[in-house]
Amino acid sequence: MGAVDVNDDDRLVDEGVWFQLDDAGTVGTVRRAAESLARRMGLDDVRGGALAIVAAELASNLVKHADNGLLLIRPARADRVAGVELIAVDSGPGMTDVVSSTRDGHSTAGSLGIGLGAIGRQSSWLDVYSLPGRGTVTAAQIWPAEAPEPADVAGLTRPMSGEQSCGDGFAVRTAEGRRQVLVCDGLGHGPLAAVAARAAVHAFHLAPAAPPAAVLEHLHRAISHTRGAAAAVAELDPTAGLLRYAGLGNISGTVLHDDDRRGLVSMPGIVGHQRRTVREFDYPFPADACLVMQSDGVTDRWRLADYPGLRFRSPQVIAGTILRDAAVRRDDACVLVARATP
Repeated sequence: MGAVDVNDDDRLVDEGVWFQLDDAGTVGTVRRAAESLARRMGLDDVRGGALAIVAAELASNLVKHADNGLLLIRPARADRVAGVELIAVDSGPGMTDVVSSTRDGHSTAGSLGIGLGAIGRQSSWLDVYSLPGRGTVTAAQIWPAEAPEPADVAGLTRPMSGEQSCGDGFAVRTAEGRRQVLVCDGLGHGPLAAVAARAAVHAFHLAPAAPPAAVLEHLHRAISHTRGAAAAVAELDPTAGLLRYAGLGNISGTVLHDDDRRGLVSMPGIVGHQRRTVREFDYPFPADACLVMQSDGVTDRWRLADYPGLRFRSPQVIAGTILRDAAVRRDDACVLVARATP
């Protein structure tokens, strides 16, 4: 994932930066990155200090307890307010009782047992999912004032091992009251794939308020100057109980409802270069359903039944769990999770 200059890294204020927590020395780097992002996002000293504590405690927990611990630090934005989000994932021993583990004095490593308790106190919002023997995913946010309502859509990207640029991307927009989401995968990997993904995201935000197939047609014309991308657009319509979906290339979409898992259809092609007729499909989308979209850097080998209660966690935690267990290291990876909000 590359070295990070915490004082001058535009990735911190764009898509964020992943840190691999292999040793205690990395904790200081994580804390400095959090402090740098706090300044760049305009957090005051109090909230910036809270962010530094949360980042350091999450990083320390990963070093002490985790296997393959990763921590993402990135901006959070809602209703013209800026904050910071941290997402920690690991495949360590997990916790049998998350509630007890967040109480001060509870420790499994001989420490004072204030780590998760401090994280909970200093965070504006916190969600934790853990399974014994499978690991833990923690999402925390720090806002300058009261936390906004939890998001109903969240996405995560992670670059291929050894790369700093990620060729996968996602975006969310509201077009004339309709919530639409995008997942895209620039061809190949590295900087040129990232250029294609960023162009697709930019074109998506500028696209006319139209159904998914028409938005995908707009993207096809808009990114022809790049190497192209696989992309899929979904529109959530809770009033009609429908999900409208159009995709070109190897983006996978799945609707989860109760124990049912229904795959969504994408057509062959490359957005920006090779296009057959773009087709749009409608799928039932009950109020408590969940949409998962992923690039081909994430395999389909995950099953919701293997994660009791996960479907009711935040989109960030669901996406982090899938990314941890199903992403491959030899490719960029993206997972987006969305629920319909009436």
